[in-house]
Amino acid sequence: MKLLLTDAVIIPMADGTDWFRGWLSVADDGTVAALEAGEPPAEVLAEAKADGAEVIDAAGAFVAPGFISAHSHIFTGGMRGMTPGEPLYGWVGEQSTFIAGADVDDIYWFTLHGCLDFLGNGVTSVYNFTDSRVVGKYDPDTDTREIYSIRPEAYLTRQLDAARDAGIRTMNAIRVDTEFQPAAEAFEVFDRAIAHLKSEVPAELDLGASVFGAVQWSATAQAARDEVTAMDAHGIGNQAHFLETSEALEQQREKFQWYEEAGALRPGFLFGHFVHPDEYMARTAAEKGAGMVWQPTSNGRLGSGVADIPLYRELGMPIGVGLDDQSCTDVADPFQNMRIGAYTQRAVNKDAAVVMPREMIRMHTLGSAEALGAHVAERVGSLEVGKFADLLLVDPSAPDTGPVWDVYAHYAFACGLRNLKKVFVGGELVSSEGVSAHPLAAEASRELHARVREVAARSEERSRERLAW
Repeated sequence: MKLLLTDAVIIPMADGTDWFRGWLSVADDGTVAALEAGEPPAEVLAEAKADGAEVIDAAGAFVAPGFISAHSHIFTGGMRGMTPGEPLYGWVGEQSTFIAGADVDDIYWFTLHGCLDFLGNGVTSVYNFTDSRVVGKYDPDTDTREIYSIRPEAYLTRQLDAARDAGIRTMNAIRVDTEFQPAAEAFEVFDRAIAHLKSEVPAELDLGASVFGAVQWSATAQAARDEVTAMDAHGIGNQAHFLETSEALEQQREKFQWYEEAGALRPGFLFGHFVHPDEYMARTAAEKGAGMVWQPTSNGRLGSGVADIPLYRELGMPIGVGLDDQSCTDVADPFQNMRIGAYTQRAVNKDAAVVMPREMIRMHTLGSAEALGAHVAERVGSLEVGKFADLLLVDPSAPDTGPVWDVYAHYAFACGLRNLKKVFVGGELVSSEGVSAHPLAAEASRELHARVREVAARSEERSRERLAW
């Protein structure tokens, strides 16, 4: 045994269970060994003592599964506050201009810092869209992308390394960049990235690979067919940014047919955002087994709209929740994300019960794991014997949030990062009182601040060079 938590209000989030006050133990392999109501038996206490396990008296604090962000771009932590009044395409354009100046070492430190930020805020598993090697900028007015250069392959693999080095469980999404280089070469790069994951990332941290769906930004239907080729070759899913914004809406909707005709719509295919589909798209996606991932804070920040969660729930679509970019959520705060999500749904639907607290928590934990696949949900997303002990200690009394009338409502609506005391991944402490336990945390912060300035300067110089052309 490595960890024993006692006198905790445990919120397992496993279906068919309710919260209870009791204890939880973590085995040496980082999985939940036992969780039960009441006080731990004498033999459990004796085992903890014999093994030298850490014993924590939670004193009535909440213990819940770590949050899962099922849609994230982790390299963006140095871009908070960027374009504060722009919708999606203006924001993407500014971000693309900045990141064009990043090199292999920059993207490693940006990603590492972002991962540690997520962990410090209670996000223990993440779907991460890696930044593409392709340097360019999309123009929504002409539906074209100007390409400036293609960075070394290490630009991609070092992002995978950074997530590994941070110790966060990750599903890594990789673009199939066949539009910008010979198709055979693009597929070979994709294949090598998958091989890198398998050889360089420990199995316990690797939640699998995924295609980074990019048809929204593509010029031809061949892009959808190429993504399906990669999906089939590796037996993996795909998450596509789609119908996020009301900008160029008909243009986006036209490309839905590309995915449909390519055979992409299936279990394991996810629409990131999916704010503006018409009825045919929503029903077709659901009938084919596709799901969606909802980004409440990001959609509000960029003025993108409000996803029709009650409809998707009615259609039986898997629904995950993500924190998206640090640069378009500004604070990667899952508690805030839950509140914004539930409250906007209630306001739009004029129904205070349309999304209840337990359902909101579930979507940001077990629901997100299920959306990413059964192989993910059997490992993370809830506190159950045999699953990884990725858990949070959240104290509603420090600072005091008052009496607890309803455990789920209090956890989802009254608690926040100020109440998040400890974060564990596999029973190992990774953050305490908002301070990372990672040995590279201080260095990651220094590197981020220094490198953002350097990248911005290089990006500005490259912009001037392009104007000179």
